[in-house]
Amino acid sequence: MIFIRVVILAAGVGSRLGHGIPKALVELANGKTIIDQQIENITKITELENIRVVLGYKGHLLEEQYPDLEFIYNHRYAETNTSKSLLIGLNGIDDDVIWMNGDVVFDPQILQMIMETPYKNLICVDNKKVGEEEVKYSLNNGGFIKELSKTVSNPLGEAVGINRIGRNTLPQFIQALKECDDQDYFERGVEILIERGEKFKPLNIGERFCVEVDFPEDLKEAKRYFRETHR
Repeated sequence: MIFIRVVILAAGVGSRLGHGIPKALVELANGKTIIDQQIENITKITELENIRVVLGYKGHLLEEQYPDLEFIYNHRYAETNTSKSLLIGLNGIDDDVIWMNGDVVFDPQILQMIMETPYKNLICVDNKKVGEEEVKYSLNNGGFIKELSKTVSNPLGEAVGINRIGRNTLPQFIQALKECDDQDYFERGVEILIERGEKFKPLNIGERFCVEVDFPEDLKEAKRYFRETHR
């Protein structure tokens, strides 16, 4: 098993889904939650103690249910966005890091793809769809990420919310996240690095399943996938 740190961002309120609990705790089936599915996938590539979860809204509920995980709080979760949660989540880490949003339900093969790819700085993308509300991307002539935001013109696909940063780039990334505005998504930190000459490679997930659970229809899709893969 390869050593790598994993940071899960689970501080948000999840108001669009409207369950009144952290989205990571939303049930998929048979009492299993979104974060259960994430932990199951992550522990195929690294140890449980390498997982850190950034908490905010009703974070005590996650602490109570998962005492073996490492938790860190974004106490300003109500007035900040994922750039600041990730900044807190990366504090003190000096390794390659995979980070993901706490509402992503995904095929575990995506993590295997990440581990097998020689590029350290990766943005996982899905070229099958381009949602209006989703973070989208474009490429430069060298095949690296050029733009990464919700307002990309002529996008090639959308980012799925699972990414990797190499240890050597981590200090610069932390600095870029510090420079982000409170309401910026972490993708703005990636864009700042790109503007400074760093390279991020897109990793297309192809036919592999991945959905960020923002709306009830996303949850329906995630539940269907989970039931099909946990018979």
